[in-house]
Amino acid sequence: MWMGNDDSVMPMTSSDAELRLLTEAREWAAQDPDAATKASLLELVRLVGNGDPAARQELEDSFRGTLQFGTAGLRAALGPGPNRMNRVVVRRAAAGLAAFLVDAVAKASAGTPVRAVVGYDARRNSDVFAAETAAIFTAAGIETFLLPAALPTPLLAYAVRALDCDGGVMVTASHNPPQDNGYKVYLGRHAVAADGDGAQIVAPYDAEIAARISAVGPQESIALAESGWTVLDGSLAADYERAAAALAMPERFPARDLRIVLTPLHGVGGGTALDVLKAAGFTDVTVVAEQAEPDPDFPTVSFPNPEEPGALDLALEAAARLDADLVIANDPDADRAAVAAKDPDTGAWRMLRGDEVGSLLGAHIVARLAEDGPAGAVADGQGVFANSIVSSRLLARIAAAAGFAHKETLTGFKWISRVPGLVYGYEEALGYCVAPDLVKDKDGISAAVLIAELAATAKAAGKTVFDTLDELYLQHGLHASDQLSIRVADLGLLDAMMNRLRVSPPESFGQSAVEVFTDLADGSAQLPPTEGLLYITRNLTRVIIRPSGTEPKLKCYLEVIHHAGSAAELPAARQAARASLDEVLHDVSEALGL
Repeated sequence: MWMGNDDSVMPMTSSDAELRLLTEAREWAAQDPDAATKASLLELVRLVGNGDPAARQELEDSFRGTLQFGTAGLRAALGPGPNRMNRVVVRRAAAGLAAFLVDAVAKASAGTPVRAVVGYDARRNSDVFAAETAAIFTAAGIETFLLPAALPTPLLAYAVRALDCDGGVMVTASHNPPQDNGYKVYLGRHAVAADGDGAQIVAPYDAEIAARISAVGPQESIALAESGWTVLDGSLAADYERAAAALAMPERFPARDLRIVLTPLHGVGGGTALDVLKAAGFTDVTVVAEQAEPDPDFPTVSFPNPEEPGALDLALEAAARLDADLVIANDPDADRAAVAAKDPDTGAWRMLRGDEVGSLLGAHIVARLAEDGPAGAVADGQGVFANSIVSSRLLARIAAAAGFAHKETLTGFKWISRVPGLVYGYEEALGYCVAPDLVKDKDGISAAVLIAELAATAKAAGKTVFDTLDELYLQHGLHASDQLSIRVADLGLLDAMMNRLRVSPPESFGQSAVEVFTDLADGSAQLPPTEGLLYITRNLTRVIIRPSGTEPKLKCYLEVIHHAGSAAELPAARQAARASLDEVLHDVSEALGL
């Protein structure tokens, strides 16, 4: 018989592996400061002892290694064990990050006090994780600021530079499912090279922080201060809101006649986005009532991501009922923005693709910069437009036609935001950085201001955002894109599919011969190495295939370009582009052996 810590008796009928697992779980429970996760863990132990296979699978997964810290920080399901998000894991992460910040600042500027800021969203335990991070930072001698309430991620990114901090932590799982939480890290001032001041971490900082986390001693060795950090008042958020609203240019783009439906998808951006839009002059804004308040259960959506089917249904219903002009949706931490409008060709509301919004914003920012022209800015290394390599090539053409520089980066705003001289950057996954001097990251709230401005300007000219897109297509070519995502249960299948492509490279896509093949893993003068394959065919069809960095998926990004000589030819060009994409999708599936 084996006597547990709670005096329950369990028959020793399990295998040695199961006994080791149960012992590890008991030891974890003994150090867990959270009564809820401790109780759930002990219940799992009891169920496993009674032969429950589902409980054993859950326990095995919870203790299958340690949750790894990377460039995305930490993100996982809440629960007990080293492979979940919980107070034990977060305390170790905070202690390791604190050690990194203290060492980095000492090397860069000996004697300078270390400063950090911590924010959080409204998910379960976000406030607890943030408060304990502040306590651990303070105990490590770091001057620490804690945001006063659950607020958007862009506000935390803004705070890193506004408060002259060396580090920032945002406790959020962004648009992940309700059961998840996460820990996103920013560096600033003395802890990072100048191009990363206020941005999310990249290599080698992730590995250096991970090493400090691994070196943290026993749980009882982690000190938490009882007080000493500063809980900020509302002035920082007010400063951000004023700055975001001030991005509008009423003297150049005076139109404000726009009826907007806004949804924060049960996240923390609703109040901030509404205040900013109204301060920018967009007063006819209706917030979707059922999704207006933060709710960690996200009860009206199956998945709290505006890209997911059904996520915008309530907003689209409200827009149709109110005869609105535009729907703007933020994801739960408000660093992304989705846009929907009524398509004049079909009369139906639809969400615009990220590449469509990214191109519209790019053209609008060119127009905002047109008064001074690009020459002086480019000469000074400024005025650079950027997007991730998997995003559309249309932005590059828009920038070039206006005389601005353009740069492609790896996927993720940790790369986009580091582009020297950046004035605008985006990625197709609904992320837009319209004001790098304000927030060195994607920001769905400041983007909403410029989205509203460009839509109101189009409306004042008797046009829609779709008309504006068509004008871009006539000038630069109709850029049409699609994606294929293949989810796998075995991560080894991702390697197998990538190896298949390397051993038997496709010779054509959509009846157009491959002329350029680039193995992105080799790296180049333009891009650091990353796992992925890029193909460009004779007719400029582009295919990029890469494993997802956050999910067990292989992701394929497709883009075709068709030209139309007039507006009357655009419908036929759209049909041809769709047919081309379908052909390419078929060829990609064949090449992968699906």
